[in-house]
Amino acid sequence: MTTAFLFAGQGSQYVGMGKDFYEKYPSARSVYDQIHMDFDVKDVCFNGPKEKLQDTAYTQSCVAATSLAIAAVLNELNIHAEYTAGLSLGEYTALTYAGAMSVDQVLPLVRKRGLIMAEALPAGTTTMMAVIRPDVEVIEQVCQEVTHDAEICTIANYNSPKQIVITGTVGACSEAKELLEKQKMRVIPLKVSGAFHSPLLKEASRKFLNDLNQVHFRPRHVKVVFNVSGQEETRPLPELLSAQMCSSVRFTQTIEYMKAHGVDTFIEIGPGHTLSKLVKQTAPDVQVYSIDRVEDLEALPHV
Repeated sequence: MTTAFLFAGQGSQYVGMGKDFYEKYPSARSVYDQIHMDFDVKDVCFNGPKEKLQDTAYTQSCVAATSLAIAAVLNELNIHAEYTAGLSLGEYTALTYAGAMSVDQVLPLVRKRGLIMAEALPAGTTTMMAVIRPDVEVIEQVCQEVTHDAEICTIANYNSPKQIVITGTVGACSEAKELLEKQKMRVIPLKVSGAFHSPLLKEASRKFLNDLNQVHFRPRHVKVVFNVSGQEETRPLPELLSAQMCSSVRFTQTIEYMKAHGVDTFIEIGPGHTLSKLVKQTAPDVQVYSIDRVEDLEALPHV
């Protein structure tokens, strides 16, 4: 059996996440208790309020902390992975699991990332939409058609063969929605604060590069598959992580790459079950588990 850990991104957070792991496992408590930030990460994870947890400036640190606490429990139980990846924010958690960063390094970094992303786009001007049962070539063509002057629409996420996310200005994405619906595709506006993974964040990504260049990254002891390419990379991490902010997330290609390299078991770690569903849509014949709560962990066949 070859296992990959997949780390959740932003969007699946909920008040109370991680609390049951904190109460039951010393390794999870150790992760939460060692965190020293400009806000109480543990308190926001466990008690909210919801409005604060949903704020991008806070969400990213909270999701990363919860995912790392769960990963620490898996390590305590001697459950390990040969490969790892994450969806957008989850890539930082994956890199931390792989040894490239410590908890003390990654949480302030994703806090800064969240602040930069939250400040980068004027409220109400940009959006993201999920396209169900997509035709990739048609979507790419439509994105080109509606992109002109200051209007931008592009693909944010290649999530699975059954779901693609478009991103950009409200006008261009609304026009794309009409055109795609005429092609019998279902398009669902997402509840997000801006056009993440779009060229509109290029300036923000350059700003964030300055912060990334201050981090001392260590060698990785687990193979990491990256969002920007859907494969392993030898390029410097600051370059890859800066580019990720304004580039398409190639999650479909990530799962295909891992499967082609022998991965037959995927374990999603963190709040929600989004990634598990996407894996099943991409590779229906692999084993997929999702660990969001203690009962999910206890249901694993080898625990």
